[in-house]
Amino acid sequence: MATHKKDKSVIWDWLTTVDHKKLGIMYLIAGTLFFVKAGIMALFMRIQLMYPEMNFLSGQTFNEFITMHGTIMLFLAATPLLFAFMNFVIPLQIGARDVAFPFVNALGFWIFLSGGFLLSLSWFFGGGPDAGWTAYVPLSSREYGGLGLDFYVLGLQVAGIGTLISAINFLVTIVNMRAPGMTMMRLPLFVWTSFITSTLILFAFTPLAAGLALLMLDRMFNGQFFIPNMGGNVVLWQHIFWIFGHPEVYILVLPAFGIISEVIPAFSRKRLFGYTAMVFATMIIAFLGFMVWAHHMFTVGMGPVANSIFAVATMTIAVPTGIKIFNWLFTMWGGKITFNTSMLFASSFVPTFVLGGVTGVMLAMAPVDYLYHDTYFVVAHFHYIIVGGIVLALFAGLFYWYPKMFGHMLNETLGKLFFWLFYIGFHLTFFIQHLLGLMGMPRRVYTYLADQGLDTFNFISTIGTFFMSVAVIILVINVIYSAFKGERVTVADPWDARTLEWAIPTPVPEYNFAQTPQVRSLDPLFYEKIHGDGTMKPAEPLGDIHMPNGSILPLVMSVGLFFAAFGLIMTEMENPIISGWVVMTAGFIITFGSMLIRSVKEDHGYHIPVEQIKKDLKKGGN
Repeated sequence: MATHKKDKSVIWDWLTTVDHKKLGIMYLIAGTLFFVKAGIMALFMRIQLMYPEMNFLSGQTFNEFITMHGTIMLFLAATPLLFAFMNFVIPLQIGARDVAFPFVNALGFWIFLSGGFLLSLSWFFGGGPDAGWTAYVPLSSREYGGLGLDFYVLGLQVAGIGTLISAINFLVTIVNMRAPGMTMMRLPLFVWTSFITSTLILFAFTPLAAGLALLMLDRMFNGQFFIPNMGGNVVLWQHIFWIFGHPEVYILVLPAFGIISEVIPAFSRKRLFGYTAMVFATMIIAFLGFMVWAHHMFTVGMGPVANSIFAVATMTIAVPTGIKIFNWLFTMWGGKITFNTSMLFASSFVPTFVLGGVTGVMLAMAPVDYLYHDTYFVVAHFHYIIVGGIVLALFAGLFYWYPKMFGHMLNETLGKLFFWLFYIGFHLTFFIQHLLGLMGMPRRVYTYLADQGLDTFNFISTIGTFFMSVAVIILVINVIYSAFKGERVTVADPWDARTLEWAIPTPVPEYNFAQTPQVRSLDPLFYEKIHGDGTMKPAEPLGDIHMPNGSILPLVMSVGLFFAAFGLIMTEMENPIISGWVVMTAGFIITFGSMLIRSVKEDHGYHIPVEQIKKDLKKGGN
């Protein structure tokens, strides 16, 4: 067995890494690129709607943009950005040296990325998908949907596989890899919400995969699942999609809740109020999240009984959410609050998310939903949850964990300028859309007539998107400036924080903890500051540490899966350069060949000798 890590180039190191910290950074970069791409589409759509009867985008391009914007933001931006923090932070917060399955962790990232790349390729083969991000049948059927919908179906299938196996890895890691004394009721809230989110992914992504498989059979193999004149049912797709789609909202929101539950106590200098209530409220939200999907379908004709049941269930879910809101407020109450950029985003999250929740309760009333359903009121509500909730939390987490991830601080002056521009721009854009919806402006339309009373509010909404766009540019400038001129972090805990990730040196060693820590309380680092000498007590003697080797096989497997899916799409193309069946077969050979190599190749990893660990401890402490 090797006793040291083989030297390799930087590029090869990142392509083959199974280190959860590097994979977290790779998720962060990939998610950011998709976020910017989808944001540019949103900006273009708002420019098109800035004035009546604009010709900035054609109706077809607008439909493609609106489909890709929603799909990318939910599947390829928000999810990987949350996975970035989950990958980097969870092992550190539970006192683990790695995730349970490092190889599978890398595989999950590369498969997600290949799925996202496959979806993006649709622009080069006749245009993007154009049936809306929900891909309602018959708009997404073979009769009405072009080749872009094949990229949608196969791209999400591939990306979903990566998301699913990553979630399983998080579940096993949190159950099996906790440090001694880290009981389930001592887990940080971010770990708890990530654990419950991973459970939701396990049960929500499987019906999505089934639905996409049925849609693929309809489109490519003349299936009849959603074709009414062949005995199928178009409403069946809506049920399948929303059985996934509403838990998906909580798949995104719950980790955001976890981030807020870490940032607010850290900068309020107080323990999180009502920890136990927060844990059980999270569980209740997850449970109820599977019982409310049909509130998206009040207008399809389910009848008053079904509508009433789902309306009541939807209103009920506001109760555990309200518990969280009050617990965050009580945490800040009487605290010694530091309003840095991270705390500004976290504290502004609370009232913004409440507003999104209130409009959600309004939409839960079935008779009212008949009026609101296809208007901009729904667009405003949805974005108050996704942007006002999830994106604000992501920015709070970015400024909070950035020093631990990259070894330097982001500039606070630029950070606060970024916050105010983004926050003001967000409300300018989406609060106005509530009013547009109440005035009757339909969603999913690429233009509107003049003199309907919609001109001014649409203009203001578009100005708000310019504010947010400038804010994101300032964030990019901040990242670049801070990389060269930013304050270097020389201490393990620059925030005087409470959890284990701040107990280890910055930058984080490849093995995380030189000695597995002994956890004695909730908020273990803060407990040691009060009752000890401020350092974590070890639960094991100092010794050699075993670490897994990197591998190129996850990347190779994902490339094979990409070609297998792309080959299947090629069978629908006219006059392809090479037979799609050949490409698909080659892709499967690559994937299963890599799996075979992995199964027969012995890889025992390598050891880091105790002498090296002692040198590291002298440099940075633990």
